[in-house]
Amino acid sequence: MHHHDSDAKCPVMHGAMTSSTNDKRSNQDWWPNQLNLGILHQHDAKSNPLGVDFDYAAAFKSMDYDALKKDLHAVMTDSQDWWPADYGHYGPFFIRMTWHAAGTYRIGDGRGGAGTGAQRFAPLNSWPDNGNLDKARRLLWPVKQKYGNKISWADLLVLAGIVAIESMGGPVFGFGGGRPDIWHPEEDIYWGSEDEWLGDDRYGETRQDLENPLAAVQMGLIYVNPEGPNGNPDPLLSAQDIRETFARMAMNDEETVALTAGGHTFGKAHGAGDAGQVGAEPEGASIEEQGFGWANTHGSGKGRDTITSGIEGAWTANPTEWDNGYFDLLFKYDDSWTLVKSPAGANQWTPANPDPEDMAPDAEDASIKVPTMMTTADMAMIRDPAYREISKRFHENPDEFGDAFARAWFKLLHRDMGPKARYLGPDVPQEDLIWQDPVPTGSTSYDVNALKTAIKGCGLSIAEMVETAWASASTFRNSDMRGGANGARIRLAPQKDWAANKPEQLSKVLAVLEPLAQAHGASVADTIVLAGCTAIEMASGESVPFTPGRGDASDEDTDVDSFAVLEPRACGFRNFLKKNYAVSPEEMMLDRTQLLGLSAPEMTALIGGMRSLGVSSDTRGLWGAGDTLDNSFFTTLLDMNVAWTATGSNSYVARNRSTGEDVRTATRYDLVLGSNSQLRAIAEVYAQDDNQAMFTAHFIAAWSKVMDADRFDSA
Repeated sequence: MHHHDSDAKCPVMHGAMTSSTNDKRSNQDWWPNQLNLGILHQHDAKSNPLGVDFDYAAAFKSMDYDALKKDLHAVMTDSQDWWPADYGHYGPFFIRMTWHAAGTYRIGDGRGGAGTGAQRFAPLNSWPDNGNLDKARRLLWPVKQKYGNKISWADLLVLAGIVAIESMGGPVFGFGGGRPDIWHPEEDIYWGSEDEWLGDDRYGETRQDLENPLAAVQMGLIYVNPEGPNGNPDPLLSAQDIRETFARMAMNDEETVALTAGGHTFGKAHGAGDAGQVGAEPEGASIEEQGFGWANTHGSGKGRDTITSGIEGAWTANPTEWDNGYFDLLFKYDDSWTLVKSPAGANQWTPANPDPEDMAPDAEDASIKVPTMMTTADMAMIRDPAYREISKRFHENPDEFGDAFARAWFKLLHRDMGPKARYLGPDVPQEDLIWQDPVPTGSTSYDVNALKTAIKGCGLSIAEMVETAWASASTFRNSDMRGGANGARIRLAPQKDWAANKPEQLSKVLAVLEPLAQAHGASVADTIVLAGCTAIEMASGESVPFTPGRGDASDEDTDVDSFAVLEPRACGFRNFLKKNYAVSPEEMMLDRTQLLGLSAPEMTALIGGMRSLGVSSDTRGLWGAGDTLDNSFFTTLLDMNVAWTATGSNSYVARNRSTGEDVRTATRYDLVLGSNSQLRAIAEVYAQDDNQAMFTAHFIAAWSKVMDADRFDSA
């Protein structure tokens, strides 16, 4: 008998097999409530074929940028038989690709956006809303191949959409390069809990009660359903969705109208036939498709026979020219727009009796004229009173509309880029924009050592100085490069009043540090960070790096509403939790850690060190003297002479095993470092007798990383 028949059938290990061919269960399957540290292990250097020493900024600067743009212009009208250009021009197709690359951005956590080239990977490459954009990226491949490492996919996906607008006579505000590529999916981004495409299990009582940090209305959509909420063709209800979603993507009403009208001035939607004739998305397609998806058996499957959104037709009579045609048609047929079904069965609107000059050319044969159309989302632009007022003004003032569109388009494509100091290339606009969170240049000519000496004698405690510096710097999030210590916005609204920042203590600290900054010619931003670094030096006896040059932002530089989204609802490093949430404190701590660009060891070292320095929202987790940077938090955490008991949802007490006496208190932030097996392994390293010096070095390195995270001005 042969007992190894099954092994003979499969001569390889199953570690690389997919879940569809292998019933192997993961730890997360066995223990679904286990804290998943995977969010901290994303984008490991091992996945990057260019290596950790590759300098994208230097490569970009060495490129012939004008030649690249010339080549992109040529691509626009070089129609390929395998995927022909509608009207002989790929411009509208590339605009959609660019829009959808950038449009995933949401202000809640700053994630999404075009900054990483993530549209190349799942789930984005296979979202229903991104149907057939796989072809747009393949059309760009010859350009990418030619310019190689000098232009990232992330930058190319953005620049192609800007050149597309230029090539059709549209207004362009500028372009900033500088988006390095990622090399595998961003699995740390939460796109929603739905387990089916176009599900919308993300609302509370109303359509405005959308789950944070989400912005899109349904799983697999970039913004809203163009047919209306869940396909309901009600323009006023659609307007509610549009307003909420675009606000969560950092756009006001005027920007929303400008983007909608400007984008829909170009191109057409595709719904030539039954959506059931469309095959699997790229990630679900067969191996011979080579990354192509949505194979279509309707007619030729391309050109006029394309099926993408299910909506069919062009918005204007001149789909490859910048003009005022979008508003011309909306208002001309104001009362005669009629709800109809596309060939694919989608809801859309068309004029009851359109004039011949308002018909659009067929996508393949310009001598054939077909009706123009509008989506329910387009109808919202004239049915919602606020949107209608803006639309009317833009219609009557085309130059104002052009400028508004150019600026909104630029913002859409650059909102996740962070400070303008990160922008590369000759097309970077000179104008400073409020959404770029501008910060004036700070001084580097003052005597740092003299200021440090003054700080040592200023009377503030180590904990006060460390906590204030952390509060100032730790607003940074590497998702959209916002926040951080540069600008010292902790002294301005809204940050000065955030509960996590202990407003009374903050006011006291600033009252001491601001006069010192003025006396020494330093910025307040530098002085806050230097005070934290000096306090750590006092507590450790070790040198802490400090780089001067931060500036101080003013109220005029600061959009208060925009900064409100940076407020920490939870900060494990400071043992702060504003209130109880559906998500556990430790999960929120991992999210914040990832946004700070920290690893699990860096997070663990910082928490232990902060506690040893007396930093906590209250006395929980403070188990040492509070003025010495040491590993006492870890040695105490791993003390087997106590047993822990829950006294609340985020409060615990340790009792002596022998006497039952209450010994110390803690939060979930503290105790997860001992309960989670991976974090405990790290905590044990820092608790070892031979690793005190290593712990101190790791803490200082992680601290410095956070303090300098936003120093793009000194890069």
